[in-house]
Amino acid sequence: MNNRALAFIFCTATLDVLALGIVVQVMPVLLLGFAAGNTSSAAEMLVLFASVWGLMQFLSSPILGALSDRFGRRPVILLSCLGLSMDHVFMALAPTIELLLVGRVISGITSATISTARAYVADVSAPEQRARAFGFIGMSFGIGFVLGPAIGGFLGDVDPRLPFWVSAAASLANAFFGWFVLPESLPPERRMAFSWKRANPVGALRLLLSQRELPSLATIHFLITLVQQVLPAVFVLYTAHRYGWDGRTIGLTLVALGLGSALVQGVLVGPIVDRLGPRLTLIVGLLSGGVGMAIYALAPSGPWFWLGVPGLVLWGMSSPALQQMMTRQVSASQQGQLQGANNSLRSLSALAGPAVFGGLFAWSLHPLPGAPFLLAAFLLAVAVVVAWLLIARRSVTNSEVEAP
Repeated sequence: MNNRALAFIFCTATLDVLALGIVVQVMPVLLLGFAAGNTSSAAEMLVLFASVWGLMQFLSSPILGALSDRFGRRPVILLSCLGLSMDHVFMALAPTIELLLVGRVISGITSATISTARAYVADVSAPEQRARAFGFIGMSFGIGFVLGPAIGGFLGDVDPRLPFWVSAAASLANAFFGWFVLPESLPPERRMAFSWKRANPVGALRLLLSQRELPSLATIHFLITLVQQVLPAVFVLYTAHRYGWDGRTIGLTLVALGLGSALVQGVLVGPIVDRLGPRLTLIVGLLSGGVGMAIYALAPSGPWFWLGVPGLVLWGMSSPALQQMMTRQVSASQQGQLQGANNSLRSLSALAGPAVFGGLFAWSLHPLPGAPFLLAAFLLAVAVVVAWLLIARRSVTNSEVEAP
């Protein structure tokens, strides 16, 4: 993979996460304005906007993945970048809440391009090197997780619409960058005819049942992405309620998590997978995350809580290892469909996670405020059991050839 193309894919993934972080920061302010300062109404609208965005991700990801399997990765990625830019201009100008909601619908579609970016990485990476490549892409999530809300907050203080203009300009510049530096990764002879049977969410998810190992790997993927929702759902409320943290302390802790995760996925995961293999790396990552979540749940004070940060950081190596294992279960012409199905699972997690963890936190606030993190630790423990018992050692060795 040439360095300029890798830089573009990294920029695309980072901008997708940045856009999400920026919107999360400024959307409540915009909705509060539309609701004439009524916090309750604004909160209800925020739930609606988040649900609509997740639903569009669920519906669009397999379609974009199937289109990229048919027409190639390059046109889908470039059109999605251009579409995200135009959509943010639309939201910057939207004069009514109805049009703003339309903008979130479009954003949910265009932001689904991350599945095609992952398919691109799978195309151009050797099967045994994909964990390293996926880790590099995963690093963008850590960076976007840190910078998105910060940029959104800083620009939003100037004007709530300004972050959309800046994000639109960055996405447009990235689209032009990709036009000149991004070669096609899927040659015509490896492409697959487009079919709505495979492109609809149910059909795409059927792919995850098509190979011996894929159902178990998909289960682990769903559990990981579901547990990831505990942080945005309850982290701020939990730490403020239990430890009395202010915004600065919460922000610094989240920055440490984001940067640490970026370091693990971008630098350390490749050598670790080379040494341990993807299966054992996955298990170690899941165990680390489970221990970190348990510490979060039971820590009696802030300093004890920080002891869980390294576990959450090391958890970041599980996803790249899992992605490497999953991509080796399907053919080259199915990588887009696979990533679309994965992103649909991730969207389902985003829809269910806030209700599961947020509802549990509200229900258990006084007897056991750490209950959401205990549930997260339990789910990761289930993922460890699945990985240990159902993923065969011989099926994930570096000597395995890619599925036909």
